[in-house]
Amino acid sequence: MEASPQHLSVTTDDGVATFSPHELRAMRDEFQRFLLGYQFGLREVETKIGILRDEFLLTHEYNPIEHVSSRVKSADSLIDKVVRKGVEPTFDAIRDHITDIAGVRVTTSFAKDAYRLFDLLTAQDDITLREVKDYIARPKENGYQSLHAIVEVPVFLSSGRIDAVVEVQFRTIAMDFWASLEHKIYYKYDGAVPDGLLAELRDAALTAAELDARMERLHGELHGPHPGRFVAA
Repeated sequence: MEASPQHLSVTTDDGVATFSPHELRAMRDEFQRFLLGYQFGLREVETKIGILRDEFLLTHEYNPIEHVSSRVKSADSLIDKVVRKGVEPTFDAIRDHITDIAGVRVTTSFAKDAYRLFDLLTAQDDITLREVKDYIARPKENGYQSLHAIVEVPVFLSSGRIDAVVEVQFRTIAMDFWASLEHKIYYKYDGAVPDGLLAELRDAALTAAELDARMERLHGELHGPHPGRFVAA
């Protein structure tokens, strides 16, 4: 039996599923509500980072943050990752297995600032640290450096509290520049980057790390130790 023009038929592993306009709108609304929690969690984390930045400027006359950017994955990007990772296509499974739906990137002047901000953010009472990957201390094989923290932050909705998962990345200007270039190269070659270019990328990552260390040392000689508490991850 063919679906009417007002209905949509989709081929699945179990056969053909037919959806009415009302069912499609309900699916759309449910997906939007799912992503909304991540958007609100992102706002909470951005607010906390903004408060730290303003407090540093007022109290220490020093801004450890050069730039902050954020995003919630688009529907297409999220679906691609669900398929790529083989995650069951349910909201509970996606919530449990994909932790970078909401992401904040904090670009700092120096590596010590990245650690300091990580420490200050994750020490807050309403932030729960789920996972940390320190690619600054232990860079990836390709040279990538960044400090990744998966955190949970409470969001209070009319329906009650939810704990939103947000990935926060801390990296220096040099690390961010390298990562941006590496991403463009991988995109251009569709992931199949020539070995010679990969070797040059690794060398460039070492150069960026040396520049970071040199500039931080010069900054220390000019201004003395960084203000604030520092606890390495």
